[in-house]
Amino acid sequence: MKNIKIEFEYDGSGFFGFQRQPDARTVQGEIESALKIVLKEDVNLTTSGRTDRGVHAYMQVSNFFTSSKIPLDRLEFAVKNIIPGDIRIHSMEYMPEEFHARFSAKSRAYEYIMGWDRTAFETKYVSLVKEEVNWEKLQEILEPLVGRHNFEGFRLTDCSGKSPVREISEIRCYPKGKNKIAVYIKGNAFLKSQIRIIMGTALAVYFGKKPKNYLISKLKNPDSQEEKIVADGSGLYLCDIEY
Repeated sequence: MKNIKIEFEYDGSGFFGFQRQPDARTVQGEIESALKIVLKEDVNLTTSGRTDRGVHAYMQVSNFFTSSKIPLDRLEFAVKNIIPGDIRIHSMEYMPEEFHARFSAKSRAYEYIMGWDRTAFETKYVSLVKEEVNWEKLQEILEPLVGRHNFEGFRLTDCSGKSPVREISEIRCYPKGKNKIAVYIKGNAFLKSQIRIIMGTALAVYFGKKPKNYLISKLKNPDSQEEKIVADGSGLYLCDIEY
């Protein structure tokens, strides 16, 4: 059996999330279907992490095992030619048997893009906020999240992660073109919808809907049943994975 690593990107606006679902169009389902056509065998992708419905990826990594003898360059060429246009294959390469796209990853990073004067063409790719956001002020609100914390209050109740403890190593806010800013968040791993809940909560503090110390309070008193403010997923991009 050969272990093949596949790197790719996708526009998440046309998918019901990443994870395979029986009656919905998903990223995993489309890639596995394309691989099955070429390899003539069922394929089960293992992936660095699942993204929610409407969330995009500049970079995503999966691996799969196959007994096929098709040369790798021919396999990559064939899959690229039948994969839907909203998925783009970057590369395929053979990996050692022990490589695991999820468990071998050392860190993941996301970029969240928001705008207060979004054009019609940005509707699926930029999250709309009601008024201009000062990136330096938002940076101050988010800064307490850096470090190793119990993020129980920042995940959905159906999250399957065994432990709510995660480590965020970096958070950066910066301008992103005209009328937009972006937030870059890097960590060892993330819980279900954690980034969207972080952004929804931080923006609630920014716009005065929650007190200034609200994020710190949620870290000090983690509660799975507490209100979760989930930001729009259209401006969220998985952008980097380190191995």
